[in-house]
Amino acid sequence: MSHTPAGAPAPESPVSRADRIGDAALALLVERGMRGLTHRAVDERAGLPQGSTSNHARTRQALLEAAVRRQVQRESEVLTPHEIPGPDSGEAALVDTLALALHRYLTDHRSLLVSRYELALEATRRPELRTFFDTAGSAFHTPLIAMMAAAGSPEPERHALSLIAWCEGLMFSCAAGSFHAAVPSRAELRTGFDELLHGMLGSRAAGEG
Repeated sequence: MSHTPAGAPAPESPVSRADRIGDAALALLVERGMRGLTHRAVDERAGLPQGSTSNHARTRQALLEAAVRRQVQRESEVLTPHEIPGPDSGEAALVDTLALALHRYLTDHRSLLVSRYELALEATRRPELRTFFDTAGSAFHTPLIAMMAAAGSPEPERHALSLIAWCEGLMFSCAAGSFHAAVPSRAELRTGFDELLHGMLGSRAAGEG
């Protein structure tokens, strides 16, 4: 069995290299758009030897999938696990969590929104990426549907779709649209979610608990 010599750096793990490639791909999408995403550019941006990205993702489709995979992973870290309420936590907890997540996106993670929009638009032109993109994104839909059902929604899937659409519209307007210089406060976002859920569920989330 081989051992790493004392004082020598530990061998780079495949996961670590995959993350570096994914992060570099997302950064290039933000800085240069889809045309700037090439294997060579990712190598340069990640500080990796030439050919590293090609070895990890040989085709452009594979590179795009690597970017989507890293996008989903980084978006899942916007909220830490202990901040996500259980399905039975009630409407007020759901409103608080949604407002916190959306405010973090709009203040600390705008670049993730830009890279997401680049990938989503490319997925409309690549059916093979569309399937991968939609499958990856479903990881966010299922928990929200469960929370809407627990909150008393008679149509949790439809209400979850409406909630996601409202969030997406607000994020685009504030990240890339005409309201990019007018990001709402966390309190304002909480009021918006409260009003939206009130219309769906017929109860006042902010007044609970």
